[in-house]
Amino acid sequence: METLYLIPILLFSVVVHEVMHGYVALKCGDPTAKYAGRLTLNPIPHIDPVGSILVPLFSILVAGRVFIAWAKPVPVNPLNFKNYKRDSILVSGVGPFSNLFLSLCCTFAVIILLKFEGFFNSFNSETVKLAYEFILKMFYGGIYLNIILGVFNLIPVPPLDGSHILASVLPDRVSESYRQIGFFGIFIVIFLMRVPVFLHIFFSIVRAIAKPMEFLIQILA
Repeated sequence: METLYLIPILLFSVVVHEVMHGYVALKCGDPTAKYAGRLTLNPIPHIDPVGSILVPLFSILVAGRVFIAWAKPVPVNPLNFKNYKRDSILVSGVGPFSNLFLSLCCTFAVIILLKFEGFFNSFNSETVKLAYEFILKMFYGGIYLNIILGVFNLIPVPPLDGSHILASVLPDRVSESYRQIGFFGIFIVIFLMRVPVFLHIFFSIVRAIAKPMEFLIQILA
């Protein structure tokens, strides 16, 4: 149950991920997400009961960590884009990179909390202490959680964001065939996440991105 502190930051992170898709789509000429009421940080319109709650909660309770989570994808109509290929790359890429930015934000939140540790301890209150520890763990976990979400979504296999980026740079005929993999690609992703070599590469990338965050905490906290 100690890992439940990940749930709030997880929900916020997947919501920001989807909002950014919709916001950049709007800037590229597609107002579909705006008209659908999805350009909001209110989590309710974005929550997928299975992907946002049941799957991450089950994985935390059973395995002690989050393996995968998602919010309801924001509706996007690429036909409204001003420049189809360029805007497809921008809209697809902003989701994962928003997670990497959130990881940096969580890093600074951890630094601030550690700076004020003495202040919170001065209350001599068990409630304040528990709240402080919960929030600190939440932001610390948010650093790695968001890096994992960002890197995971950049895997170039449908239906992940990385596949849309790759499809946008492939020749049209190859791109069309590639997109037809569709949701079946999730089985490829599940398979890859069970291959030791792939997992080693995946978490090596995660650790490499996390290194600067850890360094900032060490020198500034």
